[in-house]
Amino acid sequence: MQRVQEFYCAYALILVLGLRKGEVLGLTWSDVNLDAGELRIQHQLQRVRRRLLHTDMAKTEASEAVLPLPDICLAALLLRRKEQQAAKEQAKDLWTESDRVFTTRYGTPVEPRTFSREFDRRCERAGVRRIRVHDTRHTCASLLAALDVHPRIAMQNLRHSEIAVTVEVYTHVPSSETRRALRKLGKALGGSKQKDGKKRSKRKQEEPSDMDGQQQA
Repeated sequence: MQRVQEFYCAYALILVLGLRKGEVLGLTWSDVNLDAGELRIQHQLQRVRRRLLHTDMAKTEASEAVLPLPDICLAALLLRRKEQQAAKEQAKDLWTESDRVFTTRYGTPVEPRTFSREFDRRCERAGVRRIRVHDTRHTCASLLAALDVHPRIAMQNLRHSEIAVTVEVYTHVPSSETRRALRKLGKALGGSKQKDGKKRSKRKQEEPSDMDGQQQA
């Protein structure tokens, strides 16, 4: 199996879903439902006073943090699972068992500072302005705004609790709206090109030969 680019899946999650660094590094497979196509933010990994801590999120925050997975994120998680299984088989007895999605080649937690340094290197190699990992949440918000996603949906996707409490205290946003918003973002980033291509091909085959084909906007 060809090795997946290191941290590709993590980058997809922070850019498309707006996950914080501690949230993505603390993500466990128990938090991910690949069949339903969603994940729940329940854990975070942080270094506190020289100790690396994998802690539970506050119940009130975690209960609200269920995010649908766009195609690009779902595909990245499936690739990550295969890569992790391959690393486990190679490490053999040196592997440290855990439920974490992102681990080193020996199954141990990824050091947050290591993740930040690697992110800086990726920015440099890509020739883009170097930003903090946390700034990708602003990037995600900007992309959603550029796609005309309603601000209330963006608030829910990014879990801005302080804004939600202040502005949207009594407003309930349906989960279907959140799902459509994230699918829209995932498609814009190239996550559904293959599926869209198949759908267009199928529509072409179904159209009468004496009529001009029309593509969906």
